Amino acid sequence: MSNDESLIAQVGRTIGLWGDLKFHIHTDFPEQFQVGKTYKSNRGDLTIADINNKRGTIRFVGYESIDSAKKLTNVKIFADETQTRESCDLKEGQHFWFDIIGCTVKQGDEILGVVTDIQRMADTDYLVIATDEALVKEDLSKSFLLPYIERYVLTVGLEEKTVYTKDAKDILEAS
Repeated sequence: MSNDESLIAQVGRTIGLWGDLKFHIHTDFPEQFQVGKTYKSNRGDLTIADINNKRGTIRFVGYESIDSAKKLTNVKIFADETQTRESCDLKEGQHFWFDIIGCTVKQGDEILGVVTDIQRMADTDYLVIATDEALVKEDLSKSFLLPYIERYVLTVGLEEKTVYTKDAKDILEAS
């Protein structure tokens, strides 16, 4: 797997006799999984033969028997940035995680740090921020988590790779 690929789903155990597998989606865009689409996996390319979102099942071309489908149990499904941009429609104000990681975090004119990762806990995404060296020298924490909610995130400027925040320094100081 290359660095720009993201885990978007994982295949579970077989269900029934026709090669149906339990399907665990790890993306905010389940609509990207459609019959005929091919995805990379840790077992090579897999093409969707059938998908049932209500039942949470999937079947892949060439694996339409229970015996062949068992070989796909626990397989991880990946998409790269290009494929993700093509198959996912963002709404106003939504951003892909890979666009936000690497952004500078600012409150007013002050740089607080850089987004190094994003973690989802319960229903909230948290920006994992490596604190700016100048603030670490002031004995503030080397990293902190900022909830990605309106209360703290004002706007994201993808052109300038900056996340503009309010009250984020209070969280850093409490970290």
